[in-house]
Amino acid sequence: MHSSRNCSKTFEGVSTDISVQYYADSTLVLLTQVGKVGNLIQVSLPATIPITPSAPDSAEPNTPTLPPPPIAIQLVPLLGSAPSDRMQTLHNLYASQIATIVWLAQSENPLQMIRKNVVVGIALRRSSELEEPDLTETERESFYGAMSAMQELLRHT
Repeated sequence: MHSSRNCSKTFEGVSTDISVQYYADSTLVLLTQVGKVGNLIQVSLPATIPITPSAPDSAEPNTPTLPPPPIAIQLVPLLGSAPSDRMQTLHNLYASQIATIVWLAQSENPLQMIRKNVVVGIALRRSSELEEPDLTETERESFYGAMSAMQELLRHT
């Protein structure tokens, strides 16, 4: 397995850089749209909790299939914070989904015996609809684009 992987993609006109670095005790994933590390969140899950692969959604066939984050997932803020509660919720969504994708990819490696914590650094460009309660279409497209890029990046490790 390589010690690091990187990619840059543009979603909805916003450049997004993703970096994955593997360490003996954890995996670091940095996702930035503003060129800095941003908010660091540690994501953990007991090894006894299974990770379920995604199933295609017949109601939304054009939406990428993502593995559902387990309900027992634990998020611990390590450094920094999002600029608002709404953005913190979005950061938590990103961190949970990224960690689930990482764990699912690692579970396909027969040499991977333990589930490592995933530390996710997230720096997202602020949305123009700052207090919109639901995800905007741009945020939704950016989220699915970033998760698809993560899956592609990890398939090549």
